Amino acid sequence: MTGTIDKVVLITGASSGIGEATARELASAGAKLFIGARRGERLKALAEELGGNVGWRELDVTDGADFDAFVEAAEARFGRVDVLVNNAGVMPLSPLKALKRDEWKKMIDVNVHGVLNGIAAVLPRFVGRGSGHVVNVASVAAHMVMPTAAVYCATKHAVRAITEGLRQEHDEIRSTLISPGVVATELGHDITDPELAAALQGWRKKSLTPDAIARAIRFAVEQPDGVDINEVIVRPVAADM
Repeated sequence: MTGTIDKVVLITGASSGIGEATARELASAGAKLFIGARRGERLKALAEELGGNVGWRELDVTDGADFDAFVEAAEARFGRVDVLVNNAGVMPLSPLKALKRDEWKKMIDVNVHGVLNGIAAVLPRFVGRGSGHVVNVASVAAHMVMPTAAVYCATKHAVRAITEGLRQEHDEIRSTLISPGVVATELGHDITDPELAAALQGWRKKSLTPDAIARAIRFAVEQPDGVDINEVIVRPVAADM
């Protein structure tokens, strides 16, 4: 891909994986970035590596006030916000019978409320200006349900529904859902069931690298005004997930 992205882009979950890869991809295209995650030391190192057009702030996406402050800090740095990439997510898989209520709550808080908090933080600005772009990173789990992943799939189905609802409610705002298949990232590092943790490593024997998803996000972001890439599913070749 060629060309320059003259936009200010916010990226959550940017300290590793897809978020970090997206920061690298969009920075290489000339975008101004404001990156957020819980691990500030990683954000700082990434911002220093990518240069002066990248700002950062620690961010807890489950805290609406913190997300508001994140957006305000981006505006203070760059004067505006054009795109939000809601990428932060967690995936502590377990069978329902394990009754891991704390893990269910964590997935709902991060994967669903985190996305909603991001939308709430930018939506008034986008509506007021008559333009803006929300990119939500979901999963192929938004299109299927699998044993041990019922709650995770439910959160990603919710993200898909929210993204489509945003599209239908706001003609002036672009809404994109990116649904990755298996990607080699830290996602799932918090699985507490040893058998499931081992199974995840097996699934990842055929997986994408995060830069594949970053390129899909860039494709959606760099489209001209009036073009809205609503949904992209990206899987490894010949993979079920």
